[in-house]
Amino acid sequence: MEIKVLGPLEARENGISITPSAVKPRQVLSLLALQAGHVVTVPTLIEELWGVTPPRSALTTLQTYVLQVRRRIEAALPEGSAGAAKNVLVTRYGGYMLDVAPETIDVRSYERLAVAGQRALEVGDLESASRLLRSATDVWRGPVLVDVQIGVRLGMEVTRLQESRLGVLEARIEADLRLGKHQSLLSELSVLTAQHPMHENLCAQYMLALYRAGRQWRALEAYQSLRDTLIEELGLEPSERLRQLQCAILSSEPTLNGPTSALQLERQLAG
Repeated sequence: MEIKVLGPLEARENGISITPSAVKPRQVLSLLALQAGHVVTVPTLIEELWGVTPPRSALTTLQTYVLQVRRRIEAALPEGSAGAAKNVLVTRYGGYMLDVAPETIDVRSYERLAVAGQRALEVGDLESASRLLRSATDVWRGPVLVDVQIGVRLGMEVTRLQESRLGVLEARIEADLRLGKHQSLLSELSVLTAQHPMHENLCAQYMLALYRAGRQWRALEAYQSLRDTLIEELGLEPSERLRQLQCAILSSEPTLNGPTSALQLERQLAG
């Protein structure tokens, strides 16, 4: 089986699509896939499908949705595999579990690459970190489960994965800054700071890349844009670490041109 959730939902068995077309069976399969190898309890599935006000028929209706998913799995299995779908979508005490190999689900591949990339960054293996972290984000094909109706439980997973992806992007950009790739980062950081106008670390990375690319005035503009947004939206000034970075750019501190990331530089300035 192959399941993809980092983008539109895709599920295949033996190369045959088993992705349900109906809304709620798609939710069931999505939640089971994100928790593959672990039991998802019946109350959790019911909360995902109907929130805090499930119908009286919720349990029997859930069982129907599980049966629909199993039938799609069964239809894609080789001849002579009658009943085998119950070994893939397994009934357990109190819930259900999708029993598939972790490597068949794209989110597991993403997480494996992300962890390896973070470890490489921690030990200073910048080339490996950049490569692994880029490979991790390349697994994504769009927003998580973009074509699936999202309930409470899936919403938690979607938020977690989106935050994880942004953290991986920041880590990869940090590695690339330390590798001296500031020029090639400018267009990407321009888009990211526009998408996340109050994200201080992305702004710091953008400021440093701009400064190193000989665009000191644009780096100061990026700071001012963030400051204006923070004041307008939250009534807050930028953090002390970002203000120190702005001062360093204003005075053209020699440390700005070293092989450091924005985070490392802020620590040096603070020290």
